[in-house]
Amino acid sequence: MALTPSDASRLTREVCAFAPIVPVLVIDDVDAARPLAEALVAGGLPALEVTLRTPAALPAIRTMAEVAGGYVGAGTLVTPKDVRAAKEAGATFGVSPGATDELLAACEKEDLPLLPGAATASEAMRLLSRGYDMLKFFPAEASGGAPALNALAAPLPQITFCPTGGISPGNATAYLRLPNVLCAGGSWVAPKNLVAAKDWSGIEALARAASELGKTQ
Repeated sequence: MALTPSDASRLTREVCAFAPIVPVLVIDDVDAARPLAEALVAGGLPALEVTLRTPAALPAIRTMAEVAGGYVGAGTLVTPKDVRAAKEAGATFGVSPGATDELLAACEKEDLPLLPGAATASEAMRLLSRGYDMLKFFPAEASGGAPALNALAAPLPQITFCPTGGISPGNATAYLRLPNVLCAGGSWVAPKNLVAAKDWSGIEALARAASELGKTQ
């Protein structure tokens, strides 16, 4: 039986609730995948998004899926082929920059919970009409940032978001304090210079600081 949109949203919401920040990872070196995942999980960020932007992405997902305590997802899903490859690699959830009927159907067929992207009220409403109420707000900063996302809270209170795109330690809290935000996606917790230097303790420290970000009243 195919995964229903409501079940997909429930499962992605559970993953998004693990920590306030979901690391968005672009991995070039497969050898770095395991220690990177271990450092992020140890720092309190168990949900990891590996973007399908490099040849190393799928092998990295396979490796990271073996790390205890981690929940590895595949980002930048665009086609049904991406969905099948991500599922075969061991991804437990998917993330897309937008959404098409073809992509949604593929994720449902493959039983891969999807966090679909939306940047406007119309896109969010279309996904809601299909049964998706846990969405990615992308590109967050370019689409108006926290004020734009806050403006969607009143007319669409049944939708929860994970904003991604331009999120940093400086603006993350502005998003996380919104009533319709559960978590945010960010790449700053795994900067390329620290990955290249194999500074896993440094990455763990960044993850720990990010895991302590929370909603303020």
